[in-house]
Amino acid sequence: MSRPRAGGRAPITLRPDQVESLGGSSDQLVVGEAVALDLRPTGFVLRVAGSLIDYAVYALVLVLLVVLVGALSEAGAVDDAVAQALVVASVVSCLIGLPLVVETASHGRSLGKLATGARIVRLDGGAIGLRHALTRSLVGLLEIVMTTGGLAVVVALLNRSSRRLGDLMAGTYSRNERAPHMGRVVVQLPPHLVGWAAVADVARLPDPLARRVASFLQQAPALSPASRHRVSVGLADEVAAFVSPVPAVDAESFLAGVSALRRDREAVALGREAALLRRLDPALTGTVPGFPTR
Repeated sequence: MSRPRAGGRAPITLRPDQVESLGGSSDQLVVGEAVALDLRPTGFVLRVAGSLIDYAVYALVLVLLVVLVGALSEAGAVDDAVAQALVVASVVSCLIGLPLVVETASHGRSLGKLATGARIVRLDGGAIGLRHALTRSLVGLLEIVMTTGGLAVVVALLNRSSRRLGDLMAGTYSRNERAPHMGRVVVQLPPHLVGWAAVADVARLPDPLARRVASFLQQAPALSPASRHRVSVGLADEVAAFVSPVPAVDAESFLAGVSALRRDREAVALGREAALLRRLDPALTGTVPGFPTR
């Protein structure tokens, strides 16, 4: 295997709608060395339920403000023109300003989204900002309030991620944060590398590179064959510089063997250290017979 070239490749980040070119699902985000993260969009029913909760709260706040303005008008504290202006300001504040402030301050969370386990995020999985929340609030006035949610429902039903028009214009989607997590893959030493493992030296492998290898082995089943082969070959070239001898096997088997061997040897070393500490425990914690306890 060839030694790695100087310098590393810049990390890549692909949006969910670009992952299909790698053979993955549009519900995944590919980062770094083409490792796919499973970021599941919130389902249509949960999105509707969350929006109903949110706008019920906004409507309740609006009703309270309108009642307050009416009470002030009846008491003579404000005239009719000021009362009308306050009502308009209340409508704008509750239907545009309140969603804007809540989503910006909470980075995509609201009462309805907390109840349904959702969060509004950018297409690259990052937290939304003021621009995204403002776009969603302004468009939401049209597609949710003015059309009683009809336009939002139609648009959400026309795409796999249940994104409404405001999401399409803001470049966001609703991520389900309560999705079940997949169990970790326990990498085993390939049987045909047992002989190599008895004489191999993997102690010089840097920890950051070892973590990249472990992350790839966890995510490998979710990658397309072409991406899986390309990433494994690239990582194997980097790992080969720190391993001796390098076995004549395919790249992914080599990475699995190095990762499993390094893990097993570290486990043995930690076990020996724990046993030594147990042997020294009486000397470290005990006292001299007859010595007064203070």
